[in-house]
Amino acid sequence: MTDDKVKVTIYGAEERCASCVNAPGSKETYEWLQAAIGRKYGNESISYNYIDIFDAEEKDEFIEKIMEDELFYPLVLVEGEVAGEGTPRLKSVYQYLEKHGVKEQEG
Repeated sequence: MTDDKVKVTIYGAEERCASCVNAPGSKETYEWLQAAIGRKYGNESISYNYIDIFDAEEKDEFIEKIMEDELFYPLVLVEGEVAGEGTPRLKSVYQYLEKHGVKEQEG
């Protein structure tokens, strides 16, 4: 793996989507993912970014797809690839991290 950090991006909003009423909010999901990933892999090789879909200065393709209901938020990307949406599963996110060379911590 190179010295570059693997980028994890979470798209979300303060407001919960209609079908996500009982699910954790986007910010909670962001914080939960950071904690879970940090416990398993550490944080040295991973960078995190949270993008509020309603407050983003620039609307990219992922925000447009969320607005058009093609994707659900919170949307989790690992290096630009969709690793989870709606209620993301840790196993899927871990698989994408490992695909991009992130190694599990020892000990």
